[in-house]
Amino acid sequence: MNTARSGRPALTRPDGTPLRVLVVDDDPDLAEVLSGALRYEGWQTRTAGDGASAVTAARELLPDAVVLDVMLPDTDGFAVLRALHTVKADVCVLFLTARDAVEDRIKGITAGGDDYVTKPFSLEEVVARLRGLLRRAGMARQLDEGPRLTVGDLVMDEEAREVARGGELIELSPTEFELLRFLMRNPRRVLSKAQILDRVWSYDFGGRAHVVELYISYLRKKVDAGREPMIHTVRGAGYVIKPVTP
Repeated sequence: MNTARSGRPALTRPDGTPLRVLVVDDDPDLAEVLSGALRYEGWQTRTAGDGASAVTAARELLPDAVVLDVMLPDTDGFAVLRALHTVKADVCVLFLTARDAVEDRIKGITAGGDDYVTKPFSLEEVVARLRGLLRRAGMARQLDEGPRLTVGDLVMDEEAREVARGGELIELSPTEFELLRFLMRNPRRVLSKAQILDRVWSYDFGGRAHVVELYISYLRKKVDAGREPMIHTVRGAGYVIKPVTP
């Protein structure tokens, strides 16, 4: 298995080149520590200390993700986010905020942010959330992943991000795709909600394991609709995918 220096499975862009991440924070020490943690993952990084330099850096780097402080000396992170989306519409954004108010979280997500971390935070949490965001957005792949997974008549082309059952294409959201990928990489193996949360969402949802039940139900409606079911609940243990027995 290919791994980053951190020991985690290495993630790259789909073409195999390093992921690009822009870190925007007016504390230069914090920005450098964050940048160093991301370089340890094998990623290419840039830092910026204010909104104007962040937009300039984004035009040069064309980042896959931005770690963006809400409070900046010349503007706020929400205005920077709007400018970043004009540079690269599909960029993933992880907000950093010292404020824990619900209104700030809602404002960040409504503005187009993908996730947030409240200061103080651990570097591990920031890295884990970025890995999850990039994978769900289809902007990263694990180096040891093969291009095609097959379970019975269900086939997933990981590079093309296409799924078909019995030759019929199935449209999935990025999170549904990652959940199905995890199931298909572990056929006939019962996976707990905790394992699924850790692998698909990359961090603990703090007891909100019902999100797994919700996305399993979404998958069933698309993968198993009108067919013999492949996705099964093992009561008290988790979920498993297995081919239909003839």
